[in-house]
Amino acid sequence: MTLPSAASHEAPDAAPLSAAVLRQFDVAGPRYTSYPTADRFVEAFGADDYAAALRERRDAGASAAPLSLYVHIPFCESLCYYCACNKVVTRHRERATQYLAYLARETRLQAAQFGRRAAVSQLHLGGGTPTFLDDAELGELLAMLRGSFDFVPGGEWSIEIDPRTVDAARLAKLATLGFNRLSFGVQDFDPEVQKAVHRIQPAHQVFGLMADARALGFKSINVDLIYGLPRQNDASFERTMAQVCELRPDRIALYAYAHLPERFKPQRRIAADELPDAAARVRMLSRAIATLTDAGYVYIGMDHFALPDDPLAVAKRQGRLQRDFQGYSTQPEGDLVALGVSAIGRIGATYSQNAKTLESYYDLLDQGRLPVVRGLALTRDDVLRRAVIMAVMCKGRVFFDAIGEAHRIDFRHYFATEFAALGPLAAEGLVRVSDHDIEVTAQGWFVVRAIAMVFDRYCRENRTRFSRVV
Repeated sequence: MTLPSAASHEAPDAAPLSAAVLRQFDVAGPRYTSYPTADRFVEAFGADDYAAALRERRDAGASAAPLSLYVHIPFCESLCYYCACNKVVTRHRERATQYLAYLARETRLQAAQFGRRAAVSQLHLGGGTPTFLDDAELGELLAMLRGSFDFVPGGEWSIEIDPRTVDAARLAKLATLGFNRLSFGVQDFDPEVQKAVHRIQPAHQVFGLMADARALGFKSINVDLIYGLPRQNDASFERTMAQVCELRPDRIALYAYAHLPERFKPQRRIAADELPDAAARVRMLSRAIATLTDAGYVYIGMDHFALPDDPLAVAKRQGRLQRDFQGYSTQPEGDLVALGVSAIGRIGATYSQNAKTLESYYDLLDQGRLPVVRGLALTRDDVLRRAVIMAVMCKGRVFFDAIGEAHRIDFRHYFATEFAALGPLAAEGLVRVSDHDIEVTAQGWFVVRAIAMVFDRYCRENRTRFSRVV
């Protein structure tokens, strides 16, 4: 098969794909915050394997790059029906006090594995709702982390925010604690959609908080949106997108709702007949992409947009974009230590996940054990395919010689099956293949997950557990 040859790099502001082309990619697929994806983790990988990976990193000494830290805060005061996160819905504030005590135990156990204070350049608090913790508790958590790790100057310190749980004073406290990035969970501004998913937050509340955050000098503010929710339609979502453009956050994450009520119990409260059909969902995505790009946003790749001067857009232009469990990142590729119930980390060629329930998490820590209950030691093929998939997702380009030399393979021979699968994508103008590289076109960035899936060996076996590509 002869594929179109590579040419000069296409302009980044090319027109978005049409709804007709997007419809071709209305299939399930991974988000590739890791490869292999978390559904491949096994219980045969446990705390001892994780400790061995940490020792290997420790033995690397000064050559090890700074860590990233992720802390999972599972608590929420109310249930959002679309949610697929690991969370505990409660109004009992004392549960946070208990959780922090166990987080302190885990932090000490983790830090002890390094033999010295490891440097950290990135921190992300996710959930659940991290702002379920009050100001004193957040201060206690930050002090605990800084007591065990060395936070390097100029790092990225971010926290996810439920706008219903903060005000200007709380945002000021977050700034005082050192956070410099915020992510607001908005999802949709339409009142009827908010009722259908049990998340009422008036638009004026979000606009006020954005103004407060700007005044406090936060470096980068993200807004999360979801399309495909119940009671959404073309007109309502277009109104939401217009409001988002007026709000003008630095970054936007636009996710497709994955309705999997058999896996996520809260979603059973959503009336399936109120969900937009596949055609409507594709139309909403197509219009949203056009609206955001017309408003000056750069399409970073796979659901993410950023203003041209945002560090994420700059990193993409400069070829420095990375991807981790929180999505696209400006931080250099490195290890991630994950703290808290269900948290997923990466050390070297391994992934690990903590116990998914509070009871199991607490029990393991009461025994003085790291709470890792499953994970994965990557094979040589896994490491190779991870490098290719991340090159596709982050740089939009895979150089055969570079991958071949790093992994001691003949790229074209090793991926002969994948080259054949690239043919239809090349015919659509989504990729270009030359004698020395594969390049994602500007049009191809809008369906970059589908391109990455070509190199995913596991994806051929089971796609049903993933959200849809569009």
